[in-house]
Amino acid sequence: MNENNALTPFRIDIPQADIDDLRDRLAHTRWPLPVPGRDDRTDFSRGIPLVYLKELAEYWRDGFDWRAQEEKLNEYEQFTTVVDGQTFHLVHVRSTNPQAAPLMLNHGWPGSFVDYQRLIPLLTDEFHVVVPSLPGFGFSTPLSGTGWELARTTEAYAEIMTRLGYERFAAHGTDVGAGTTGRLAARYPERVIGTHIGSDPRWLGLLGDIFPYPDGLSDDEKAQIEAVRTEDAAERGYLEMQNHRPDTIGAALTDSPVGQLAWIAEKFKTRAGGAYRTPDESVDRDQLLTNISLYWFTRSGASSAQFYYESEHSGLDVVMASRVPTGWAVFDTHPLMRRAVDPGKAIGHWSEFSEGGHFPAMEEPELLADDIRTFFRGIS
Repeated sequence: MNENNALTPFRIDIPQADIDDLRDRLAHTRWPLPVPGRDDRTDFSRGIPLVYLKELAEYWRDGFDWRAQEEKLNEYEQFTTVVDGQTFHLVHVRSTNPQAAPLMLNHGWPGSFVDYQRLIPLLTDEFHVVVPSLPGFGFSTPLSGTGWELARTTEAYAEIMTRLGYERFAAHGTDVGAGTTGRLAARYPERVIGTHIGSDPRWLGLLGDIFPYPDGLSDDEKAQIEAVRTEDAAERGYLEMQNHRPDTIGAALTDSPVGQLAWIAEKFKTRAGGAYRTPDESVDRDQLLTNISLYWFTRSGASSAQFYYESEHSGLDVVMASRVPTGWAVFDTHPLMRRAVDPGKAIGHWSEFSEGGHFPAMEEPELLADDIRTFFRGIS
């Protein structure tokens, strides 16, 4: 049987019963007993502080308006389409500019298409914007089966662009989205106009594991990188769980909204002057909770974790295309970023910003939009 290639119009409409159920569950949360000495709402050294989590959960229950956020999301044209048996959700915002180029925005975890909510209107003067949701994320659910890893997802993304009528297109991504962006260019260099990667110093924590450790560093530079690697290792508990035991954590994330809230919100904290900035000081609180609500309503806390397991066990190498123009924008930059990641200065466009962090489309959308436009103007 041939697969149906149709693009089916989609509109978000969460049943009221699900919204009521969320509020009821939040109202009946079984909280941990407080630990003496752990009453600083900004102290994330052991994870998300209970006092801060309670504040966020209370607002999610009584102050957050899902319907208002749903209405904003529905301002953008959306579709679902089935590729290789899997339903994919995508946002498609057409530019009024006749010279506009198609631009795919690729998200990672714990993000979603909601990451790009504030970025999209800053780009549509020059781009037709496409934002697909990873398999198992948001409305790209339920999973059709096992085996949805980076390479298979990349092939599906290329097919989605074909169905939209875009033979050639540009691509941007962060986190896992940097992987799909790079693999698209490696697999389809004749189709990808250029790739733009949003990054932060967490990439230094991957040196020696995923990326080669650079040569010629001084002892002080090595010590700086090892300090980043040590800090990053302390942040990777979620990674090991999702890489190896997604079913175990998935049950908790699907049944407990506060569990889902803690699991995701903690990842949005950022450093500011040596101290932690709370997640809703780093990004807009309503946008953060819209993203988390999306995970909750679609039960994708469990299915998104499967993507990590599949990628960890796929045996795939990290690939970036050398034949396609590439630009990087580094947020909350570190003095050794380019020395470590691009020692030969092979990346043609390299920008560094002291602002932002791991989620630049939510933290600094104007800076990111300007850098994307500048890069693609330079290669057009």
